Amino acid sequence: MNKRQIRILLRTIFLTVIALVMLFPVVLTMVSSLMTEKEIMLNYGMLGNTQMNDFVNLKLIPDWVSLEQFFKVLISTSQFLRMFWNSVFMVFPIIIGQVVVATLAAFAFAKLRFPGREPLFIVYLITMLMPFQVTLVPNYIISDRLGLINSPSSIILPGIFAAFGVFLLRQFMLQIPTAYMEAAQMDGAGYFRSFIRIVLPMVKPGMAALVVLLFADYWNMVEQPLIFLQDTSLQPLSIFLSRLQEDALGVSFAAAVLYMTPMILLFLLAERYFIEGIELSGIKG
Repeated sequence: MNKRQIRILLRTIFLTVIALVMLFPVVLTMVSSLMTEKEIMLNYGMLGNTQMNDFVNLKLIPDWVSLEQFFKVLISTSQFLRMFWNSVFMVFPIIIGQVVVATLAAFAFAKLRFPGREPLFIVYLITMLMPFQVTLVPNYIISDRLGLINSPSSIILPGIFAAFGVFLLRQFMLQIPTAYMEAAQMDGAGYFRSFIRIVLPMVKPGMAALVVLLFADYWNMVEQPLIFLQDTSLQPLSIFLSRLQEDALGVSFAAAVLYMTPMILLFLLAERYFIEGIELSGIKG
């Protein structure tokens, strides 16, 4: 083997080890969700007992495969399904709204020339770089004055007009040659028609990447629902797992599997577009 092949082999081994380490908690959660309550308590019961010094027994093969925990979550615990649909009715409007707004705004910042374009985009970047805690108080005050507190709109509206989507799609649209639009304008097409017929089809990978990133971000949100939604019946599924007690470890495992399944499925379905969109956007990890 030459040096190049050895480097490739070592790199592959290293990345494989990293991938296995990252996947281990997911696999362990899935396996534990298929265990009976008795087996789960035997393996993890000492987690809630500060008097015990035994180690946790990590098992990748259950003694007896059981769907008992999923039955408890989906049938016996009505709160799970209610909070699941709360998440759906909050996350999907945010994704759809932000993709529409970000696509139009990114087109303006990338392809249109107007006074103050660059300073305005810098303002967008500043708001994107600010942590959630900095914008929390202004968002709360505005939502309170608009009467949106304890309403899903207090989370949906700020999510729709977030700056990240504009930044991501603008970087993607900058890679589209301006000559395409100039050729369309010579044929009599205006800005809107150029956007629909030329830019929009070419920006689909970037939009797919944005959808995946937005879903992962807002499906996992915790701070916003806790602060803006005082009524627990309106809170999303991301709050459900944090409220499970230590004596419900089996339910926790099953709920965690059901909770992360939509994210895994979405990533698998949009993996090719997601990777292509990130690469073409020019954003480096």
